[in-house]
Amino acid sequence: MMGETADTDIIEHHVDEEMEKKRIRSHGSFMESVTESEEGHGTQSSHRLLAYSDALISIIATVMILPVAHTKVQDNEELKESLQVLLSTKIAVYLMTFIIVTVAWAAHVRLFQVIERIDDCLALLNLACMMLITFLPYTFSLMATFPDNILGILLFCACDMVLGLFQVLIVLYGFRNPFLLNEQIQVSENQVFYKHHILKVIMRVPIMCLFASIFSFIFFPLSYVILAIIIFLPYMSQTFKWCRSKAIGRVEESPDSMLFYTYHLNEPLSKERLEAFSDGVFAIVATLLILDICEDNVPDPAVVQKQYGGSLVAALQGYGPEYLAYFGSFVTVGLLWFVHHSLFLYVIKATRFMGLLNTFSLAFIGGLPLAYQLTHEFPRNSRNELEAIQISCVIIFFAGIFQLAIWLAALFFERETLHPYVRYGGREHSFMLAKLALYPCVALGTFFLTCFLSKFSASIFHLMEITVPFAFILLRLLVRGGVALLRLIFCPNRPQPRSFLEEEEEARMPFNTVVT
Repeated sequence: MMGETADTDIIEHHVDEEMEKKRIRSHGSFMESVTESEEGHGTQSSHRLLAYSDALISIIATVMILPVAHTKVQDNEELKESLQVLLSTKIAVYLMTFIIVTVAWAAHVRLFQVIERIDDCLALLNLACMMLITFLPYTFSLMATFPDNILGILLFCACDMVLGLFQVLIVLYGFRNPFLLNEQIQVSENQVFYKHHILKVIMRVPIMCLFASIFSFIFFPLSYVILAIIIFLPYMSQTFKWCRSKAIGRVEESPDSMLFYTYHLNEPLSKERLEAFSDGVFAIVATLLILDICEDNVPDPAVVQKQYGGSLVAALQGYGPEYLAYFGSFVTVGLLWFVHHSLFLYVIKATRFMGLLNTFSLAFIGGLPLAYQLTHEFPRNSRNELEAIQISCVIIFFAGIFQLAIWLAALFFERETLHPYVRYGGREHSFMLAKLALYPCVALGTFFLTCFLSKFSASIFHLMEITVPFAFILLRLLVRGGVALLRLIFCPNRPQPRSFLEEEEEARMPFNTVVT
């Protein structure tokens, strides 16, 4: 009953949110009509433009796994040696491309937290930005294929510099038409300060790319170091500020401190766009799995007629392991999405650091098509099959462990980031922890079992894929029973909460207080 009450309260909470969103939308339509009459041209909400941008960027970030997944390893080759070659080229390109594209997406999110309404001019400028972002994977492919040629890095730096130029034009156009800006900036008396600050932050990346392109002619490795600094610039900036404050004392923020375009790790990041981008990656990964089935597992009509006497059923029987690997991989992707959905159902505000951890999780989820290809490609009980299954366990482990890290990061600022039900001692806290820890624990256990029982590695892995969905079904019952047993053992005289207010007060108590 407590679980049903919690779910009912969550539903009521979201119903209230939906009513508030409808009220805001109706107010926005009124403001739109006012804007059209006062400014002489129409503006529209940016929701569809942002949804299109999120879908496009998530596709570009994820499809770079295809060259890795479609790399064929012969049966007489050692998978470990082939994987070392892949790590030096294609896997490195995929990871770097995913991170770079996600950094560009995060910059796009922050930019359109400042620009909340668009017109035709801004829509066209955004299309130009999307064109440049989608071209970035090609430049990385050139850099990986021709590591000694500077053309790839020059193209990448040129794309980043032109992308920064278009972002500058968007900011200048937005501040020239203040009715397009965020409401907090519209009512501010220091719009010039806001504009200069945002432009200063935007121009850092193009300037560093300019230096990287110059040093590519002088000392080639240094240009790669400068590009790596771009990725970790926010965290290096925060570290520098912390060291500076320790050395010369606390540096006071300006009275008009920025709510947008800062380098604080707890800076708000649009939760809705984070969910949309993540859903796009999950959907694309699930789609890539069936594309391989359609491409590789449809027999040739001539072969069916000649070898199987025209029996399609007999011809398809040989593809049994591929079908099993597909369904197991799809279930894994779907359940990881379910865990991600459950987590962000309780997240009130997403921070930049949570977004970084989400990027790492999505990067490993994007590697699941590679795991699918490896788990059915080699002969049974071969050394390559064992190593392929262990690689799949590692990919699933890191995809799940970074989801758990998102929740742990949110717990550090739980009153700002999490719903009371999943804070320390909340009624859903233990259940959420069990959900997030299930896949890392199962993947790690499967990895060690395959080390000791190598002859049964494929059976153990497929058994894990089959049993995990049932574990999710029984999870709430097991967690409720376990928590009740612990309370009975350690707190036998603890009174049960009798009212909603008492339960809410309990949810806000630290976990140690609840236990003791």
